[in-house]
Formats: sequence, C-alpha cells, structure tokens
Amino acid sequence: MNRKRQLVIATVVFAVLVVTVVYAQDKYLLKSPSGIAFSDFRGYEDWSVVSSARTDQVLKVIVANPIMIKAYKAGIPGNGQPFPEGSKIVKLQWKPKKSTEAPFVVDVPDVFTQAFVIEKDSQRFPKSAGWGYAVFNYEAASDKFSADPKSPSDCGHACHTAVKAKDYIFHPYQKR
Repeated sequence: MNRKRQLVIATVVFAVLVVTVVYAQDKYLLKSPSGIAFSDFRGYEDWSVVSSARTDQVLKVIVANPIMIKAYKAGIPGNGQPFPEGSKIVKLQWKPKKSTEAPFVVDVPDVFTQAFVIEKDSQRFPKSAGWGYAVFNYEAASDKFSADPKSPSDCGHACHTAVKAKDYIFHPYQKR
C-alpha cells in the first residue's frame, strides 16, 4: 500500500473517531437548571434497590447510594434520625407493558423514561430541608438523556413535605 493511500485511510479513521466522540452522549455531563449534575449520581445503575412502586402510567424502581443504604439499615428514618449528608436516591421510571412470555398476567418494564434524582446536601439546598431534586428525561428514539427544563432543585420538595417525619423520603427500605 502506498504512503498516500495509508494517509487517506488514517485520516478517514481519525475523522470517524472524532465524529463518534463528538456525537456520543455522556449523560454525566448533564446538569439540571438548578445545577444538580447527573455526574453526582455516577454509578447509580449498580446501587442497591430500596423499593419499587407502580402508578397507572409508570413502573418505578428506587435505588440508593451506599451512604443511604447504610442509613436505612441502621433504622433511619424510622428511628427519628435524619438521613446523613451525601445520601442519594434515584427513582428509575419505565412505561409498563404486559409480559408476552410469562404464563400469568404481569406488567414488566418497557421503555425507560426518566431518572428522578434526590440528594442530601444541606449547604446547597437549605430551603428544601437539605434535599435537592432533579429530573433527567430519557428519549428512547435518540438514546439520549436531557435535563428537564422545568426541574428546579426544590421541585420535589412540595410533594415530599407529606413525609416530613420520614426526612422527606417516601420509600422505606423493603425487607428481603
């Protein structure tokens, strides 16, 4: 192969790599309008399950970081103590569908739609009892996440005041 042809091939390969890097999304570069970074929740895919929930529209799996799991196992919030700083929880949400494989009627996750994140940082979120909230939407067609533009850091707080006695967290750690 002559030198000129090698140079052309190398240039094409380099251009493809650059385009791939530029257009590949790194969800961890996203920030909510209030500045909550998705990168604060890096590794959430492997966090322990706290609970699950179901509405008519959504199946939810709630996961928490090791700090929060340790607190749950120590009896928080049932023992009246608040969750420690650095506690993080993610509500993963899917549209449901009926299983076509199970020999019984059961809903299973279909299309992933959203990661609703909550983090405890009293310095950053003093107006919402130390908790910050953000929503990162997922678009299956493009395989991309986006920060929800209507997601201020306290957007979940009004809803979560109903569970103030549980340090603003709805989901208890479920027995296994």
